[in-house]
Amino acid sequence: MADVLTTEQRRLNMSRNKGRNTRPEIKLRSALHAAGLRFRIHRRDLPGSPDIVFPAARIAVFVDGCFWHGCPIHGAKPKTNEEFWASKLARNRLRDHEVGLQLSGLGWHVLRIWEHEVRKDLPSVVTTLHEKIRDISEAARLA
Repeated sequence: MADVLTTEQRRLNMSRNKGRNTRPEIKLRSALHAAGLRFRIHRRDLPGSPDIVFPAARIAVFVDGCFWHGCPIHGAKPKTNEEFWASKLARNRLRDHEVGLQLSGLGWHVLRIWEHEVRKDLPSVVTTLHEKIRDISEAARLA
């Protein structure tokens, strides 16, 4: 099936996608706040500017979009300009890996959550985060 948009129209559409404060990110933040968890957002002093940060537990959370980060379940392959997009998405995955290594090297725990997880099972995501925070905080207390 041919793309009905011109290259310029496609470029304009893609450039309008937000990098922060996306719907899944806001939905997750609202649920975390309702569960009594307090956090910071988009800490620019940390590599990758994590979407959600729990400073006391040193947990950095990224809410990864299925398209932009190459979700193995929902990551769609564009049909136009395939070479460009394959390269772009590979660079995104490489950057995600490098940011994770940098944060780990600084003593942070990195959690990556797919946008489809937030959309399909938000309570489970909140429970998992709550448990991680508790486990890491308890381990730090015992150390």
